[in-house]
Amino acid sequence: MRKHSGGLDQDLIEANAEHVYHITPQQLPLHCPLPGMYLWNSHPKVYLPIESTGEAKCPYCGASYELTSNDKR
Repeated sequence: MRKHSGGLDQDLIEANAEHVYHITPQQLPLHCPLPGMYLWNSHPKVYLPIESTGEAKCPYCGASYELTSNDKR
């Protein structure tokens, strides 16, 4: 995946560049787009309920999210 340099000297990922994102409990509450993504070409922030099923799909871009435990490496 190509990374860009952000305005704050940080690497940002392209919004909606992945099809499946793995989320840890520390990243909750889940919203799409994720922090650290370029937002100029994305969609409004939407919060996604993932806690009960372990899976969520963004209604705007179709990105899928899976909740993973911290001990999976």
